[in-house]
Amino acid sequence: MDQTTQQHIEGIVKGNDIVLFMKGDANFPMCGFSGRAVQILKACGVDTGGVKTVNVLEDEAVRQGIKDYSQWPTIPQLYVRGEFIGGSDIMMEMYESGELQQLIGAKA
Repeated sequence: MDQTTQQHIEGIVKGNDIVLFMKGDANFPMCGFSGRAVQILKACGVDTGGVKTVNVLEDEAVRQGIKDYSQWPTIPQLYVRGEFIGGSDIMMEMYESGELQQLIGAKA
């Protein structure tokens, strides 16, 4: 894992309120889980145009690097205000309990 990639990822995570590392982007998700993550954010009232999405398919270093950064093996990965939240399954559980809306809404 190269340090530059980790610093790049950290800059993205710390520099944006909501970051979704995914396959594809918010307008054109390239896998079902990424698509579901985007739909969950929309259901929380998030304007996905204001969400920083990072297409891991465009950069192999970031694709592997984000897994090392979070110690989480799968994509997508959601970060809110620098905090790792989880993948689409965790997002769905948090959405269903209302926890995700509170977490995201805290900034609105």
